[in-house]
Amino acid sequence: MTGILIVVVYVALFAASAFIVTAIGKRTQRKDFTSLKTVTFGDESAVRPNRAASVISVVVLFLIWGAFTGSKLVPIHVPAPFQGDTSFSYTAQAPDGSQDDAEVFVRVHEFGADVDSIEADAGDGFALNDFDEVPVYSSALIRATRNDVGGDADGFRIVAVNGAPIEPGGSVDTADGVVNMTPRGSLSFVPDPGLQMRPLYLPSPERVWQAVVDVATDGFRNFTLWEHLGYSLFRVLAGFVLGAAIGIPLGYAMGLSDWFRGWFDPIVEFMRPVPPLALIPLVIIWFGIDETGKVVLLFLAALWIMAIGARAGVSGVNITKVHAAYSLGASKTQILRHVIIPNSLPEIFTAARVAMGVCWGTVVAAELVAANVGAGMMITTASKFQQTYVVVMGIILIGIIGFGIDILMRKAENVLVPWKGRS
Repeated sequence: MTGILIVVVYVALFAASAFIVTAIGKRTQRKDFTSLKTVTFGDESAVRPNRAASVISVVVLFLIWGAFTGSKLVPIHVPAPFQGDTSFSYTAQAPDGSQDDAEVFVRVHEFGADVDSIEADAGDGFALNDFDEVPVYSSALIRATRNDVGGDADGFRIVAVNGAPIEPGGSVDTADGVVNMTPRGSLSFVPDPGLQMRPLYLPSPERVWQAVVDVATDGFRNFTLWEHLGYSLFRVLAGFVLGAAIGIPLGYAMGLSDWFRGWFDPIVEFMRPVPPLALIPLVIIWFGIDETGKVVLLFLAALWIMAIGARAGVSGVNITKVHAAYSLGASKTQILRHVIIPNSLPEIFTAARVAMGVCWGTVVAAELVAANVGAGMMITTASKFQQTYVVVMGIILIGIIGFGIDILMRKAENVLVPWKGRS
């Protein structure tokens, strides 16, 4: 239910933000070469990131995260789980048919917190009051008849909760939760969980930031945060560089030679859909469990993407440029250097960005291969101990580093390939 609500809220905020930003943008549209184009739909050069949309997207994600985790950093929250003292009444019926009412007092508290006992009068009659406590997001089995006078006699049972009839397997809603009756006649109280995510599933931004501070200060599994990230970054870059160093020449050869294309095309097309995770057993057998195995796994993750990108770049070169170069007396080497390589670089940079993302996604699996340091190792180890805040911290840091590398690659592409998108 909470997951569906998050999706609905996100879609609604997306639609509202798009409408507002588009309406404002029409009034403040800047006048440049792109704005003067008469045909823009389908023209990639006319589509540029809307910076307002990017900022709003990040803000919306943070607001939703904070609202559904009870963060103090956001002003609006969805209903939180109930915590505090509550009570409900039940009606007990003796074997002779007589009935009496009693109260059940329940204290709902945070998991693991020290809780004072509830002090209240047991009441009069044969049905006596009960007292219990339950952690938030949990439930408590309340044997309400255990202290009732004659509660252990055959035929003694609970027939109503808060005045509403109840049978084994039934339930009654209360102001702060739900009272269920087990098949054996005992009561189970489930406090209202609200609509916020459980910390086990998604911790609040404050808890994740505290995890960053703790790991940066005290380390995690005998290594500092920067050592974990540094080892992962080294493995990713090493695997990516090796994959590019072999994949790009291979792609050029496949794009320029029918023999290379025929020889390597089955291999590349066969390996391309194979996920790197499936290769882990072979990597362990062939290269062991040291750094070599991890780098090789990342190398294989990048190799096929770079080969296909280079091959597509060669295939996409405008043939009229090749003919023009030949007509001017250019040799094959000159055509390769001045026509094919420059015009294939945009596809190669696109493949490089994809390959880098795949390598970052694979590093978690690579560091499952008996690693004792690395961001992936930190995430997987924390998940075993249900330290979700460390898991989320690692995911965010990997995403930030990967995004930063992608920005650097975009800047490099703008500098090295300024002719991209121009014929």
